[in-house]
Order: sequence, then C-alpha cells, then structure tokens
Amino acid sequence: MSSSISLTVNGKSVTAAVEPPTLLVHFIREHLDLTGTHVGCDTSQCGACVVHVDGKSVKSCTMLAIQADGTEITTIEGVANGALHPMQAAFKEHHGLQCGFCTPGMVMAALDLVRRHPSPDEATVREGLDGNLCRCTGYHNIVAAVLAGAQAMRG
Repeated sequence: MSSSISLTVNGKSVTAAVEPPTLLVHFIREHLDLTGTHVGCDTSQCGACVVHVDGKSVKSCTMLAIQADGTEITTIEGVANGALHPMQAAFKEHHGLQCGFCTPGMVMAALDLVRRHPSPDEATVREGLDGNLCRCTGYHNIVAAVLAGAQAMRG
C-alpha cells in the first residue's frame, strides 16, 4: 500500500505516492528523473548519494522517501543556478572530478562542510569528507577543490 508524500525538491513542490520501503535515492532518481544523485554502495559507505535535506547533507540511500515528507531536498541539479556554483567550478578547475561518479556526493558534502566551516583547513576538509569515497582515489585534487570552492564562496 503506497503512501502520499509532499516535499520540495530543488525549489519545486512535489507530491507523489511511494511504497513505504522506497529509499529517498530511488525516489529522486526514478520518480523525479534527477539522476545526478548516484547509487554507489547502497549501504551508506560511499556517499555518492548525498543530498541536502533541510540544508544538511544526508546519504539518501539510508533514508526512506516517506521520511522526507514535508522536507526541502536539494540535489546536485539544484545547486547550479544557470552557471556552475563556485564549488562546482572549483572541482572543475582543480581536476577534482576524476571519473565523476562520486562528484555529486562530494560537492553536496563539501557544501554542507563549508556551511558549517566557512574557512576550512585541509584537515577539516579531509575529516569532513570522511564517508565520501572516490574510487579513483583522487583525494588530493578533491581537497584542493573544496578549499578553493570555500574561498570562492567567501568572495
């Protein structure tokens, strides 16, 4: 038996019927066709599925869609506003993209990190991204990108 949920995704109101065991990541990808949020491990280990729920980063493979009822969700598609967000631009400029699979989750985690720590140092970035795995192991460039993105966001 499905349940009706209403939430805001990337600034747009969404109401849908979902089966209770539907994970938020599957709802985002399959019901809303927002495929920038990736399913990596499906066990909350890799962070490829990170989205923001009411402004905080959440691994959407560990949250049921019905738990998101009434919340505001931002996915990687909702970050850019016509042009790349400064954090996205920093990932591009500092070659933090690698194969790109982990990038949406890394960017979303980085944005939450910078929200909490507007001027992070390298150790803070490395600790803050713990739980987001890059299968290309390109962490050096990812950390450089987050530091540059944080600086760009400060202006």
